[in-house]
Amino acid sequence: MKRRSPKTIPAQQSRPMVTVCRGCCCGTTAKVPHLDHEAQLTDLRTSLIAVAVVRRTDCLDACQRANVIVIQPSAEGRRAGGRPIWLGQVNDPAAAADITAWVRSGGPGLVDPPDILDLYTFAPSRRVRQELD
Repeated sequence: MKRRSPKTIPAQQSRPMVTVCRGCCCGTTAKVPHLDHEAQLTDLRTSLIAVAVVRRTDCLDACQRANVIVIQPSAEGRRAGGRPIWLGQVNDPAAAADITAWVRSGGPGLVDPPDILDLYTFAPSRRVRQELD
């Protein structure tokens, strides 16, 4: 497969992508009652508007870890060896702030995540990972 030069990479791929699960469990007060789910999504979008693509998805099939957020590297981050990072139980503003700070500084492949995010990191099944891509 031929590599694209940086000038031909679509803008969406040149930035990290933050996928926020808001399906059957993530994003619901039934599963996580103490969090303003819409405010969390709005804060991520506002904080990362010029830095990353933030998208909402229905279900990432990791419901036991609600709320799930996946950080995919930018094209530059992927070339540097970055891979998607899956974060679960992102249920407080401090966790979202740590994610925002990391993505703003470069994200996967370009900057190591803050150590605190190790508490949230998990490896989903291969099937679930393939469905996201």
